[in-house]
Amino acid sequence: MIELQVTQAQSKRLAEQIAKWTGQANFFDSEIPGLRLSRWTTPTQPTSYSHNPSICLIAQGRKRVLLGEDSFIYDSNHFLISSVELPITANILTASKEEPYLGIIMELDLREISQLIVDCELSVHLGKKEVPKGIAVGELSHSLLDAFIRLLALLDEPNSIKILAPAIKREIFYRLLMTEQGARLHQIVTAGSHSHQIAKAIDWLKNNFVKPLSVSELASYSGMSKSSFYTHFRTMTSMTPLQFQKKLRLSEARRLMLTENLDAMATTFKVGYESPSQFSREYSRLFGAPPSKDIKALREASTT
Repeated sequence: MIELQVTQAQSKRLAEQIAKWTGQANFFDSEIPGLRLSRWTTPTQPTSYSHNPSICLIAQGRKRVLLGEDSFIYDSNHFLISSVELPITANILTASKEEPYLGIIMELDLREISQLIVDCELSVHLGKKEVPKGIAVGELSHSLLDAFIRLLALLDEPNSIKILAPAIKREIFYRLLMTEQGARLHQIVTAGSHSHQIAKAIDWLKNNFVKPLSVSELASYSGMSKSSFYTHFRTMTSMTPLQFQKKLRLSEARRLMLTENLDAMATTFKVGYESPSQFSREYSRLFGAPPSKDIKALREASTT
């Protein structure tokens, strides 16, 4: 009971910090590198976007993340961790004006995590167990929550951020490695593991999604046989390589039309499609409306 009360008190403190810095805005990009706060007063529609390696916390509310056909729901008692960049669909499930959704997303520094594993000799502790998915939900501990509270407290001391934020982030990474999700991070940064090889392929796809996709060549680039690569890729991302590429293309298409004012025809070829009709059909399937209608709705929503 005491443990639960401490957690509730910590969550309340974290909620107060997030509410203070977000104000009435939906997002607040903090002075701490890689740390973003969010606030929503209503549940949201499912939105597709590319999700970087990160840890996500909720001080108040509930959120769902879809990876392929897999669903991950988390709240103030849990954190969501993604170890590779993935195209996901997400929506806030619980939020109101009286109790808005209040969340944190902090990017993971995989290089720092790798160094931490070496410095603390954690390889034996984390073991060699392969972890399947690129996203998982874990239970939030007092110590991890406390570290985030202290990290956000630095926003009141901007001159201290440069010195103290890296130390607190390192503590957060260490505490993550001590959770049941530690093996997931270990696999991603360990050369030769299947997770590391798939992460290498994902990075290539992210930078080359416009190019025609050859699964055989991508498997060879990753250092795996075609059958092994296909199996592990689908296990980790809940998508085939072709489905993954398609999501990357369509997410970039949406960004180009929304932020750079490209029309659908120009966008079709810019993101690697050869057929405007196929582009429109697949865009509608992912985002629920044809390109022009979807972009118009997004622009109208941003002005309300």
